[in-house]
Amino acid sequence: MSEKNQDDTFDPRARTREIQAQFAARGDALGWFDALYNEAEGDPSKIPWADLEPNRYFRDWAGENGLKGNGRTALVVGCGLGDDANYLADLGFQVTAFDLSPTAIAWAKKLYPDKDITFEVADLFQPFRGWLGAFDFVLEIYTIQPLPLDWRPRVIDAISAFANRTGEIVVVTRGREDNVEPDELPWPMSRKDLSRFETNGFVQIDFVQMPGEDDEPPRFVVAYRRRPVSE
Repeated sequence: MSEKNQDDTFDPRARTREIQAQFAARGDALGWFDALYNEAEGDPSKIPWADLEPNRYFRDWAGENGLKGNGRTALVVGCGLGDDANYLADLGFQVTAFDLSPTAIAWAKKLYPDKDITFEVADLFQPFRGWLGAFDFVLEIYTIQPLPLDWRPRVIDAISAFANRTGEIVVVTRGREDNVEPDELPWPMSRKDLSRFETNGFVQIDFVQMPGEDDEPPRFVVAYRRRPVSE
């Protein structure tokens, strides 16, 4: 019997890996996202990252740093069900959030119908032209990790392109040492992986390592600011 039919023993992480592997075997690295949301049929417990609350590592970091929007523009990359977008809106940002999955975006709109958040279906690699170089604050949480490892430089380049000339980027990811090879989805990121943001003209302004829960890898919360042109 398939895992997804054994409700009493259902493991959303294992099922996610199963769906991802099925699509990867067909040469489709992205289709599994919408398939996962569709299969969940409105049950967030079947989505491993759908907590229906903001990411706790980002929330702790934001609280420690007194993050406030003050009307600044923010973009949430791979927003899923929109919990982090909602949190940024509550902090006073003008929020745009996107995801590749039409099902996820429709779900997010139902969860936050009265919030002033622009939810869009979009491809990271083919974004709306008006988004390039347009945002004061860009938030990326766990969306780089599940993409193919050999895409990492390209993914980081695409995320970097959203920040404006004085923009900031905050990344939350499972972390690993540079000399440790990731062996299971979601593939954690190393400092070497993250250094690609600096290649794109950003300066790291904060790096916090937080312990993961249970046997989970540690979490890195890393903040970057666009390097001034004069530097």
